[in-house]
Amino acid sequence: MTLEDIAAGIRTGLAGKTFDGSLKFDCGDDGVIVLSQGDATTLDRDTDCTLRLSADNLQKLLAGKLNPMTAVMMGKIKVSGDMGVAMKLAKLIG
Repeated sequence: MTLEDIAAGIRTGLAGKTFDGSLKFDCGDDGVIVLSQGDATTLDRDTDCTLRLSADNLQKLLAGKLNPMTAVMMGKIKVSGDMGVAMKLAKLIG
């Protein structure tokens, strides 16, 4: 599954929901997904919060197969920027 496919799935999942702030999933060489203003795009830009993780772990996270807090503690996800935005994401996908 490409990051564009994942972004399309996120866009579908965000329909009818609100997400304040901006957040970037940074999957290294695989690319990025940016959540901002109710949309998900693969165009890179500055965001309030960045989550660095593998594309595989991103898929697991969004499918509910990877607990965000456990993943951070195990080093599978590295968070930089506004932690409050990351917490909002956890509630949105949780």
